Amino acid sequence: MSTLLCERDARGVHTLTLNQPGRFNVLDEDTLQALTDAVAVVQADTQARVLVLAAAGKAFCAGHDLKQMAARPEQAYYQDLFARCSRLMLALRALPVPVVARVQGLATAAGCQLVAQCDLAVASSEARFGVNGIDVGLFCATPSVALSRAMAPRQALEMLMTGDFIDADEALRRGLVNRVSAPEALAAEVERLVQRLLGKPREALAMGKALFYRQLETGLSAAYQMAGHSMACNLAHPVAQEGVQAFIEKRPARW
Repeated sequence: MSTLLCERDARGVHTLTLNQPGRFNVLDEDTLQALTDAVAVVQADTQARVLVLAAAGKAFCAGHDLKQMAARPEQAYYQDLFARCSRLMLALRALPVPVVARVQGLATAAGCQLVAQCDLAVASSEARFGVNGIDVGLFCATPSVALSRAMAPRQALEMLMTGDFIDADEALRRGLVNRVSAPEALAAEVERLVQRLLGKPREALAMGKALFYRQLETGLSAAYQMAGHSMACNLAHPVAQEGVQAFIEKRPARW
């Protein structure tokens, strides 16, 4: 059985589903590579519109495979493993389409990192989130990069230092997820969000996503310079020209 299920519908919506429910969908080496390869396929798809990251079973993702890691207690191996994980996270950020996490259950350590790294996240009310490596003496350093950018730093640091979990409603309050739904309505809630994204021009979303993250990492003055340039390029693009003309003519845009 494949550790990752990959689907693409006629709209250009890719869905990657972690598929080791009996092992809480751990990010073992095979799954990490499969995810990286699948994200590369989305990157190469010029008609892709949205990527949904999902999981089978009760857990979304329990993070790295500790048993696999314990079998090779070598710093060089660990550095290579975390570098590969970081490349996956950066590849998600580099995608020109929105990445939506569909979180139906537990997301811990690198699994919580995966949620935080997505552009948007919808969670079941039964989902729980934690970065509890500290419970085994391991500060979740790489998850802290995504987590500290998805919520207030002190809130992230408390989770990292205590290992405490938060529920879906608290994750919503802290900004880790965008929406919370009843478990039976999760798929429909994600679909509603996907439909909203599909109604916007791909080119504008791609430019906007790239600019949004670049400006977060720079100073205020440089951020405004980058944002002004991005808006000028966007406005000069045919999709914005059509959108503005449609607004003036009081008709739906033809994208």
